[in-house]
Amino acid sequence: MTATTTEPFTVADLLARRDRLHGLDAGRLVPRLHAGDHVTDPSLAEFMEGLTLRDAAVLIGIVERDGAATLLLTRRTDHLKAHAGQIALPGGKIDPTDAGPVAAALREAEEEVGLDRRMVRPLGLIDPYVSNTGYRIFPVVGLVDPEAPLTPNPDEVADVFEVPLEFLMTPGNHLIEQRPFRGRERRYYAMPWQERRIWGVTAGILRVLYEQVYA
Repeated sequence: MTATTTEPFTVADLLARRDRLHGLDAGRLVPRLHAGDHVTDPSLAEFMEGLTLRDAAVLIGIVERDGAATLLLTRRTDHLKAHAGQIALPGGKIDPTDAGPVAAALREAEEEVGLDRRMVRPLGLIDPYVSNTGYRIFPVVGLVDPEAPLTPNPDEVADVFEVPLEFLMTPGNHLIEQRPFRGRERRYYAMPWQERRIWGVTAGILRVLYEQVYA
C-alpha cells in the first residue's frame, strides 16, 4: 500500500490511497467473511447463513469543502416502510438494467437526492457488506462536485447533509451499541454526530471504509 504525505482527510489524501480501493469493474466481488453485520455481532452468523443475498449499491460521496473532505448522507423520510427516519448513504437495489454497482449507485443517488451523475467522479469500491436483511451491498467511493445542486426526493429523503470525513474515520468515534433483535441483544456500530445518529448498516459500511482505506 502507498504511504501518503498529504494532509489527512482531504481529497488529495484519498486519491493517494486509491490503490486500497477495488477497481470500478469489481462488480463480481464476493463478500469477505469479515465485512457485514455478522462480524460486529457473531450471534447473527447462524441466522444469516441461509439468506439468499440480493445485490445493492450505495454511493460514498466525498465532497471537498475548504480543503477538507466531507461525506454525503441522507435522512430517510419517516413514512417509509423500511428504515424510516434512519441515516443512510444514497443507494438501493441493483436493477437488471444497471451495468453494475457503479451505475446503480449513481442512478440511485440521482433518484434520491437529484445528484447529476455527471458531477460524480467514481474512484473505486470497498469490500461488499452483507446486511442481516439479506443484501450484499457494494459501496462505491466517488468524488462529488461541491457545486452540484441537490434536490431530495420528498417521497424518500427528508434531509441531505454532510459530515466531516475526519470525524467518521476516527476510530474513537466508532461506538458499539446494543438493541433487541429477534429475541436477543444485537451489537452494531454507531457514530453519533451532533444531533444525528448514524448507526447500523450505514455505520458498518463506514467502518469498512476506515479499515480498508484509513487504518
